[in-house]
Amino acid sequence: MNITALAEALDTAARDGRPLAGGGSGPKDTGEAYAVQEALVARRLARGERLTGFKLGFTSVAKMRQMGVSDLIHGRLTDRMEIPDGGRFDISRLIHPRVEPEVAFLLGDTLRPGGDLMAAVAAVAPALEVIDSRYDGFRFSLPEVIADNTSAAGYAVGPWSAPGDLGNLGVLLELDGRPAETGSTAAILGHPLRALAAAARLAGALEADTVILAGAATAAVPLSPGTHVRATVAGLGTVRFTTEEDA
Repeated sequence: MNITALAEALDTAARDGRPLAGGGSGPKDTGEAYAVQEALVARRLARGERLTGFKLGFTSVAKMRQMGVSDLIHGRLTDRMEIPDGGRFDISRLIHPRVEPEVAFLLGDTLRPGGDLMAAVAAVAPALEVIDSRYDGFRFSLPEVIADNTSAAGYAVGPWSAPGDLGNLGVLLELDGRPAETGSTAAILGHPLRALAAAARLAGALEADTVILAGAATAAVPLSPGTHVRATVAGLGTVRFTTEEDA
């Protein structure tokens, strides 16, 4: 497999909004997949983007069982993926966008494996992540979704607040003021702090000012233009944005 060529193909698919064929035609194992992801993110950085965060996937035990895997997957976030809270987000170049509510951590110090998790956290916030697989029909193998930077497309973070008890907080995802999904922070590995520990283990070290998306608290919901999206995490607050298509 040509790592550079696949990274270029995925990058082009994302920029042009044209999907690639999936279904097992990409990398065959996670080692190859993360090498492609690294090359893919490097292309974005070469264009002037900067790393802002780290995201986790498959933080639901049920999802891991469904995919036949025993560990989480992870990807990277850049400043070009940031959506202002209350702002507008152009989805015209996305292939089949979906949104899911999450919990975000902001690091105030370097997070290392085995370290004091909460000592490294400066703040927590409600968050929304937009995912958009670059594979046709949202069909892909496990290595393919890893190579595709875990379908990362955009993220919005609500007001930051001091860390508190994050266990079993109610989560509500609304589209145009109507409930779309309800859940709990307990869906994130039983407790979002477990996702934080996993991020430290998988990354080796994450520097201060890094945003960590802990994983989805509900199923992802398809997005269309002109949709008002809002997520509320009990005790943390609300985050929102509106989709649009740039003519």
